[in-house]
Amino acid sequence: MKSKKEMLRVIRTSEGEFLLDATGKKNGRGAYLCPSRACLEKAIKGKGLERSFQQAIPREVYETLEREMREIDTE
Repeated sequence: MKSKKEMLRVIRTSEGEFLLDATGKKNGRGAYLCPSRACLEKAIKGKGLERSFQQAIPREVYETLEREMREIDTE
């Protein structure tokens, strides 16, 4: 287990859009991931985010999250 401050928050907005919330303060239903590519791959394979949000998540969302995660990692 890690603290929330060590994790990245993925949110679903009221419009149904999925975003990476590095600040942890954006409005929306949230789920947490550790900030590593291996953790994201595990969430994809195990459908962890789909269980958290109780809906199917399109592949494009995972690709966007991966890109955003890389951008945060380079900052």
